[in-house]
Amino acid sequence: MLRWQMAIQEYRGNINIAIRKETLTIMLMDLADKYCKDTSLVNSLDEVWKGSPSEGRFHLFDGITYHRTKDSCVMTFCSRLLINTILHECNDSIYSGHLSEDRTLEKVKNCAWWPSWRKETIEYCHTCDRCQEDRSTGKKFGLMIHIQEPKYPWEVFHMDWVTEIPPSGDRSYNSCLLIVNRYRNTPIFLPCPTDDTAMDTALLLWSRVISHTGLFKNIVIDRDHKFTYALWTNLHRLFGTKLSFSTAYHPQKDGLGERMIKTLEDMIRRLCAYGLEPKD
Repeated sequence: MLRWQMAIQEYRGNINIAIRKETLTIMLMDLADKYCKDTSLVNSLDEVWKGSPSEGRFHLFDGITYHRTKDSCVMTFCSRLLINTILHECNDSIYSGHLSEDRTLEKVKNCAWWPSWRKETIEYCHTCDRCQEDRSTGKKFGLMIHIQEPKYPWEVFHMDWVTEIPPSGDRSYNSCLLIVNRYRNTPIFLPCPTDDTAMDTALLLWSRVISHTGLFKNIVIDRDHKFTYALWTNLHRLFGTKLSFSTAYHPQKDGLGERMIKTLEDMIRRLCAYGLEPKD
């Protein structure tokens, strides 16, 4: 089989359009049709290729032009409607969350290409109402206090609360317990009521996190009364877990947790700005 595969792999062959037309999506058919009508597209691609070799190479496959680099191979778009849809999905959708210009650029880069994609994406982010109105600002933070890097997942994690958020869910959750795995920067968001006690927090952590990941060596937390409570402290002493307390509103030590809290608050703020409700 390998011998025959090597013999025929260089022959592209022909595609039966009559059969393929039934399965070809409307978007691809529309895109291929616009390629035929847009005579300036080929000239634009030639100019980009000649002027900036780092932009990559272009390939025509089944009537669709692909832009290929060493990191990705994505479709080339010339339809303004599809370009606007891509920009909306990469920045405005609930899953994108209006996070930042760099993250939007990275998402667009991995799904589509057109001659002025970077310039248009930056302009789209700068003219987005939600991005400009709801972006949190603050003074420049001090130098980070070094925390020993973990050697395996869930050896060290950061934990804090995000409070005073719109109630949601069956129990009207109005706060969120944020847990960040320092090894991989992986967050876990656990909805909970603000009036949860230290015991409730311990049970939530045990049932939703520790039962799946195992015990931790070090927990970076602030000096919340739920964390400094004697039962909570003694419980971790029995487990052999070290509690590293940080000072409230001082992200120099717990920078990873504070930065994730800021990201979550930005997403919730933009989600609720136009009447949408967060789901638990």
